[in-house]
Amino acid sequence: MSSHTLQKFLTENLEELKGKGLYNVIDPVEGANGPTITIAGRTLINLSSNNYLGLATDSRLINACNEATKKYGVGAGAVRTINGTLDIHVKLEEKLAEFKHTEAAIAYQSGFNCNMAAISAVMDKHDAILSDELNHASIIDGCRLSKAKTIRYNHSDMEDLRAKAKEATSSGLYNKVMVITDGVFSMDGDIAKLPEIVAIAEEFDLITYVDDAHGSGVLGNGAGTVKHFGLSDKVDFQIGTLSKAIGVVGGYVAGRKDLIDWLKVRSRPFLFSTAVTPGAAASCIEAITILMTSTELQTKLWENADYLKKGLKKLGFDIGHSETPITPCIIGEETKTQEFSKRLNEEGVYAKSIVFPTVPQGTGRVRNMPTAAHTKEMLDEALTVYEKVGKEMGII
Repeated sequence: MSSHTLQKFLTENLEELKGKGLYNVIDPVEGANGPTITIAGRTLINLSSNNYLGLATDSRLINACNEATKKYGVGAGAVRTINGTLDIHVKLEEKLAEFKHTEAAIAYQSGFNCNMAAISAVMDKHDAILSDELNHASIIDGCRLSKAKTIRYNHSDMEDLRAKAKEATSSGLYNKVMVITDGVFSMDGDIAKLPEIVAIAEEFDLITYVDDAHGSGVLGNGAGTVKHFGLSDKVDFQIGTLSKAIGVVGGYVAGRKDLIDWLKVRSRPFLFSTAVTPGAAASCIEAITILMTSTELQTKLWENADYLKKGLKKLGFDIGHSETPITPCIIGEETKTQEFSKRLNEEGVYAKSIVFPTVPQGTGRVRNMPTAAHTKEMLDEALTVYEKVGKEMGII
């Protein structure tokens, strides 16, 4: 029998979340996560996936995965430091370094794991981290794990960052100071001011750390936000995921060779967790090769993103200040946001509501993620549904 204390905690807190419209219901997808998805037997236009380039269902990646699985088996069999490093993992890391224009790279099991691994391998209780207030949850958790002093700066506010960098470095309290930012902010779609951040970092000798989960494959001819600004040799840590534009699973850190060597001997998710599957590694290599040899998918992604943005704006929706394909429709109040998402679903569009604590209270939104795999007809159909539901609910 379970603990009464635990039962009381769970019952009270789950009821509270449901009462406030903050309880998230998970909808299992029947089949592939493509431009359309099937949920409970209904086919819906899918605007909630991070599969930016449609590569998750690309036949070239599926073939690469199948061939590698036949050759290596379904699992790596061990952690990387014992005998779980297969030659295909080495090939993946070499390909990642080439893709990101760095000396070396290290692959992890997820993008979340990268932030748990890399921050705490370099920063400790004698250090400080300057972190953008809208950084991803995995960065926040990675900072906590490091036990370094976390100093939040106002979102993309360079004056605030500069003042806090000056204060932290001149205080004499810290051995090292790092500045961490998302390359592209996942809920608003705006891009970090990397040139200014790098200039401040150079002035105050800050370690620079960019989590480019939503920038890789999207900006800089696919190589990401750092490459977009021509700063590949100026950023110490480039973090990326292999589960969004790349379409598979895993994450990586790219940087100088000595940094990667250090992470291989000191980052705990690398030391104590089995490597990504051989099939996943092969699929990632194939995806990166596609990105490095053509821009067809990126071009299509941006065309679709611009088309959807213009359409929503014309209808009168508040789409914030996105500079990337991430397109929020900001509704505001939490229960209204969830009701809007539910009505879109009923009309054939899957666009999930994002509410507190993922975004600040009162800024609930439906976040749209157009991909290279969407057709113009699908986007037109989605816009028709948005207009119908928006007018019906008095949002537009």
